[in-house]
Amino acid sequence: MGEPTKPRNLSEQAYDRIRRDIILGERLPGEKLLIEAMSDRYEIGMVPIREALNRLSAEGLVVRESNRGFSVSLLSLSDLEELVSTRIQLETLALRTSIQRGDEAWEERLVLSYHRLARTSRLLPPEAGRERISEEWEPRHRDFHLALLDACGSRWLLGFCATMIDHAVRYRNVSMNAQASQLRRAGATGEHEALLHAALERDADLACMLLEQHYRITLDGVRQVTLLAEATDRSPLTAGEMPPQAETGAPPPPRVRRPRVRRAGGEL
Repeated sequence: MGEPTKPRNLSEQAYDRIRRDIILGERLPGEKLLIEAMSDRYEIGMVPIREALNRLSAEGLVVRESNRGFSVSLLSLSDLEELVSTRIQLETLALRTSIQRGDEAWEERLVLSYHRLARTSRLLPPEAGRERISEEWEPRHRDFHLALLDACGSRWLLGFCATMIDHAVRYRNVSMNAQASQLRRAGATGEHEALLHAALERDADLACMLLEQHYRITLDGVRQVTLLAEATDRSPLTAGEMPPQAETGAPPPPRVRRPRVRRAGGEL
């Protein structure tokens, strides 16, 4: 029998739970993260919460300001465009190398990750109350994209790509919270299948082209959604002003969140 799994300490638990909430868009961009309130919410001590927030600050998901504490980092269209551009540069490099170096075991891992993704519903059922990405689909989607790159031979490159995936997921989830019906991306399944076949056929040029198109289609969808939200925004959120729940760290009420965007690099 294998060794029992070592239980995660409280700092790691706090890190995982806060990070998940930020990436899912449950914590709004710019929201104050008051340590005492978060300790109450997550039922974890203040010291592990502070350690987790410091760790998330190093990842760029949380901002720490002297004498002002912690807050969720802001989002902007210009930052998203830079993120997508960098993702394309690094992931196509990793994908091309992975296709060149990948062996039969890599092909098997890739096929398995694709089938797991294809069998999983992307959205929660209607009875969930609001349209959002399934928590089961999210890690399988991530696993498929990382499996494409898995044989590149560089843990540094894979690490950078994994970090960018998580930041991109946060943009998508915040946009889904704003205008879910506008960001369904019904064609994503076919795009994943085309990527799989190009990789298995060892056609690196086609695979890299398809990957770039995949990300740019998503970028265009997020851009349209955020601009629509800006045009129709009735949210109380404005620059420099947060609603009461954001100041206290209490859970936000169940309402549609419409992120604000300034095209010249403002908030999403």
